[in-house]
Amino acid sequence: MAGEQQLQVLNALDVAKTQWYHFTAIVVAGMGFFTDAYDLFCVSLVTKLLGRIYYHVDGSPTPGSLPPHVASAINGVAFIGTLSGQLFFGWLGDKLGRKKVYGMTLMLMVLCSVASGLSFGHTPASVMATLCFFRFWLGFGIGGDYPLSATIMSEYANKKTRGAFIAAVFAMQGFGILAGGLVSIIVSSSFRILFPAPAYDVDPVNSTPSQADFVWRIIVMLGALPAALTYYWRTKMPETARYTALVAKNAKQAAVDMSKVLQVEITEEQAKAAGQPSNNKSAAFGLFSGEFLRRHGLHLLGTSATWFLLDVAFYSQNLFQKDIFSAVGWIPKAATMSALDEVFRIARAQTLIALCGTVPGYWFTVALIDVVGRFVIQVMGFFFMGVFMLGLAIPYHHWTAPGNHVGFVVLYGLTFFFANFGPNSTTFIVPAEIFPARLRSTCHGISAASGKLGAIAGGFGFLYLAQSPDPRQTDHGYTPGIGVRNSLFILAGCNLLGLLFTFLVPESKGKSLEEMSGENEVIGAEATGYNRTVPV
Repeated sequence: MAGEQQLQVLNALDVAKTQWYHFTAIVVAGMGFFTDAYDLFCVSLVTKLLGRIYYHVDGSPTPGSLPPHVASAINGVAFIGTLSGQLFFGWLGDKLGRKKVYGMTLMLMVLCSVASGLSFGHTPASVMATLCFFRFWLGFGIGGDYPLSATIMSEYANKKTRGAFIAAVFAMQGFGILAGGLVSIIVSSSFRILFPAPAYDVDPVNSTPSQADFVWRIIVMLGALPAALTYYWRTKMPETARYTALVAKNAKQAAVDMSKVLQVEITEEQAKAAGQPSNNKSAAFGLFSGEFLRRHGLHLLGTSATWFLLDVAFYSQNLFQKDIFSAVGWIPKAATMSALDEVFRIARAQTLIALCGTVPGYWFTVALIDVVGRFVIQVMGFFFMGVFMLGLAIPYHHWTAPGNHVGFVVLYGLTFFFANFGPNSTTFIVPAEIFPARLRSTCHGISAASGKLGAIAGGFGFLYLAQSPDPRQTDHGYTPGIGVRNSLFILAGCNLLGLLFTFLVPESKGKSLEEMSGENEVIGAEATGYNRTVPV
């Protein structure tokens, strides 16, 4: 009887109609990802400006640039912080509850975004060290948002539109990337008008006006605004009924919380039955148990490996796309521009890619994920990413010839479209659907941390590998690499491996969370007296 009542309460959540609160939750959770994308990607827009301001060399024919170790640190510390935050807050979300730690992550993002822009010091090294310190803790807060937002949205949503709701939260990243570009365009344009400056090859010193130091600080700090605006609503979100009833065993609170925000029929008696301890010992297996390995070991390998391989390709391109645009001649040589001109042109190029490829890809996923399923979108995305990267790599010398730059940018934009209408979205969604409630946030955090490990590998690897094999053409301070063309071949291979690992991940379209995690097998056994899978 208890098992039947448990099925009823979980079924009530799965079949609940789409309501206004679902959309409120999407916006509140999505603002964290807006800030995530804005903060992680806007720094790529200002790295060249930081080099001009803090590492100018008198008499040099080219503008100052960040030393390799400084550029690596600025781009990498936020990733390391994100990876740490994903593991820590993922575990904490299962230990203390999703709600209790949800506000912490957002406040950490707000404070560290502002602090990053207030990085001061007497020497360039001290400014960069302060910036890296705050970017680590910014990443730590961002990392916590991954498992918590995905888990909360999956546990609020009904099974019919769950994929679209989780995808919509993640799709706010697209707007964050777009906003990073637009803010950079507006700020750099305003300062260009107010403080006009000559090109570097005309006047190396005055090509970087002293006011340029405010530009990167304003751009970085504005990332705190969207998160700050949603902090109040995030703290008012109730704990999910699934966690309260199934993990915290607080039957009364589960019924009360959901009745406040969702029009679902959950009586206290049903919630109490849902929260009853199971007599089946196999239901209480832990993350490091043989039972977990048997049931979900391959699933966790699949979600972790696909996210790792995706982020190797995705972040290596996204963080350093300004270098790719420069390599094909879409952005003029640095010496022919002033510092603010360079920020403006890089921002314009990144915004165009975001507008034409990145943002539409996210929302194609939102529209179609509950129609065609996660598996199809992920396989298709990996396949076309690989195809278009080969399309860039094989005739690479053709694309770098004068007059062919538009074709290169179109193919480059398509790789982003199929990343977001593909594995960049699905790798975020699926880990929130296929693991048991008491381990859901932890397993999502592990999968996401694997992705950030791939981002670190791809980001740092591409920074060095993409250097020209000719020592005379490498950036200052870098050793010769294998070039952009050969780097693209490696990234295409990562996509092929990602496609293969996708076959380890089960399809969750139209299924309840309990059906995917196997939790309803235990419920069904208790309700009927023998072990079978009970549909909900």
